[in-house]
Parts: sequence; structure tokens; C-alpha cells
Amino acid sequence: MVRPVIAGNWKMNKTVAEAIDFASRLRNALAAPPEPEVIIAPPFTALHTVAELLRGSPVCLAAQNLHESEKGAFTGEISGEMIREAGCAYVIIGHSERRTLFGEGDERIHRKLRTALSAGLKPILCIGETLQEREEGRMQNVVERQLKEGLNNLTAGDISRVLVAYEPVWAIGTGRTATPAQAEEVHRLIREWIAGRYGSEQAAEISILYGGSVTPKNIVDLMRQPDINGALVGGASLDVASFVQLVGYQTI
Repeated sequence: MVRPVIAGNWKMNKTVAEAIDFASRLRNALAAPPEPEVIIAPPFTALHTVAELLRGSPVCLAAQNLHESEKGAFTGEISGEMIREAGCAYVIIGHSERRTLFGEGDERIHRKLRTALSAGLKPILCIGETLQEREEGRMQNVVERQLKEGLNNLTAGDISRVLVAYEPVWAIGTGRTATPAQAEEVHRLIREWIAGRYGSEQAAEISILYGGSVTPKNIVDLMRQPDINGALVGGASLDVASFVQLVGYQTI
């Protein structure tokens, strides 16, 4: 059985001081190891400090992005090696905001994913359709294209280190959430696609997270779905009490 994952993506929020305060309170709240794997993704400036503070705790660290090159003249960018050295085990790749606001296409996202794997990081590959694509009946084509391009030429061993996050673009930061049935439909599609290319064993073991206005109010119903293994949380991960509730969704 796949261990559930609750990941918090802070985006461009929290100074180092605020990150320290949050991480300290989170560590205290999770004194007993929680059932889900817990991941937080602070901004780059806070990664090393938060990693040191969380050392020995059940909380893992993720970066929000990385460059596809190992090093070079790329002002303002950050490499996989730098991220790993800062204390990260995971990195978010292909978030819809990177795709829409920064023009990252499937090919570049694939290169980033391979770079993350080469650096010893576990990529969280984000995929999902826009509202227009869903209303035009193109959801399946979009999701399958993003999977095909993002995971192109990966081995079964590579796939075992990848997490997939389905985040319908129309539900991110909008307060709109895919119904549990809508989310499950796409999660099942993703698992079946992976089974068709990498085998049923890999498909059964991969973690597929839902992201899109996840809150303590809707996480229980989402997590009841058989193909939803966790959540990639945005706004609700910025408040310690809210995030702790999400981590302990079994008791809500």
C-alpha cells in the first residue's frame, strides 16, 4: 500500500524568520511520527536554515523549482546539486504557475525532471488541464500528453522515484475544487497510463497527489478515493494549525 503524502508548497511566501517560526511549531506538533509522509517546500532563501531545524524530524524538504543544467551562466537560477546540498529530498517540477506564468513547456519540464533524478532528488511532477481545456473535452489528451512528455524515456527505476501531482489549473488558488469524483477520475487515468507503459507494479506503487484548493474541509473526502495518495497544498499549508490538520486528516 502506498504511504500517503501531504506536501505544502509555500510559493513566494515567508521570510527566513517566518519559516523558522513555522518549522519550529510544525516540528513540535509532529513530535510523534505521523502516518503520512510530510513535505514542505519553503522558498530557496529558507531551505538550508529550515533543513537544519528539521533535522531528525519526520518532515522532509522540497524545493519549488530547479534549472535543467548542472551549472553555468544562468543568473538567478539554482541547480539540483545546490538544492540537495541545502537539505532537500524532493523538488516540485512543472507546477502550473511555472507553465503558465514562466512559459515552461513539456520538453523543458522533462529535462528538469531528468536533472532532478541525476542529482539524487525525487521529482514531484505537476500536471493538469485549464478550465478551457476541460470544457472543450480535452482533459484526457492534455493529461496524457503531459505524462508522456514529462516521463519520456524514463526507466522503471526512475519512475519509482517520481511522484505525480494532478492539479487542475482551474482549481488552484480559486477556491474551486474538483469534486472527489472528478479528481478520482483523473487519478485513475494517470495510474492506468503508467500501468500501460511501466507495468501494474510500478503503477500500484507510485504516489499520485491532488493539488487544487485543498483544505481541512475537503481533504477527508478526497483521501477516501482509491487512487488519491495525498495532497499538494498551497494556501492552506501557510498556516501551521491548518497544515497540521491536513497531516492528521484521519482524525478530522
